[in-house]
Amino acid sequence: MDAVFTTIAYSSPVLLTLAAIEIYWLKRHGRPYRARDSLLSLADLAIRRVVSAVIGGGVLITIARWIPFRWLDLPLRSEPGWNWLNIGILVLAVEFFYYWFHRWSHEIRWFWATHAVHHSSNSMSLLTAERLGWTQSLSGAALTFFPLVLLGFKAQDVSVVLSLNLLYQFWLHTEVIGDLGWFESVFNTPSHHRVHHGANPRYLDANYGGILIIWDRLFGTFVAESSAEPVRFGLVKPLVSNNPVYIALHEWMNVAKDVSSHWRSPKRLLGYLFGPPGWSHDGSRLTSAQMKQRVVDP
Repeated sequence: MDAVFTTIAYSSPVLLTLAAIEIYWLKRHGRPYRARDSLLSLADLAIRRVVSAVIGGGVLITIARWIPFRWLDLPLRSEPGWNWLNIGILVLAVEFFYYWFHRWSHEIRWFWATHAVHHSSNSMSLLTAERLGWTQSLSGAALTFFPLVLLGFKAQDVSVVLSLNLLYQFWLHTEVIGDLGWFESVFNTPSHHRVHHGANPRYLDANYGGILIIWDRLFGTFVAESSAEPVRFGLVKPLVSNNPVYIALHEWMNVAKDVSSHWRSPKRLLGYLFGPPGWSHDGSRLTSAQMKQRVVDP
């Protein structure tokens, strides 16, 4: 996913400027702002850039080079010019696969070990969007988009469209913007994404869309923000560490601890690696689905 990191890198000055404007607005209006969380997000961004430069981020592109065939040839640009039909199909297809990529990042612990970093901030600001973790390339989660390469799109094109999808999501990480009316029905908005970052049981594992919210409405994972229940940001068990290395690796450390204790049992091993976060062989922990169920049926 090196094209993703490259695109985001070039846009970083603009994004950081917008984040600075948000900080100024909050201070001017007497709104709370957690500077520590923002600094930790910037630290995660800086270290992620170094790690990406060392190990590379192009898992999807690297594997695509070994594919002997594709079902179709779907270039985004041909001799006359841009192929807008293929561009439209790819944008919509990336959005669809992003929904599942994001959903599986919550439902499969192996992927959650990386994605938990993004949810580790106990506040919501534009800089929260930059806290993504360093181990995305190593987890293999990018292969969720591999069917698009088999279909006939170039891996580089998939990566660029995905990066633009992620850039759209930057403005979703704020408490400054309220309800946007009809726009909320189709598109992902700050209100919808605040729910996604909520640790309240009723808000867990909801609103996975990138640009659109239609997939959540279609697949039953949409939850609206309620003024009756303010969103509590962060993980179910809040992370209070100021160490960016620990924040990035804390869930991998938890995985390693469980695996070292239960590796002799294949069923337990698979459960602790690929089951939902919170799964335990003896039921001593709760998954997010079980937490949500307790709200419905205490």
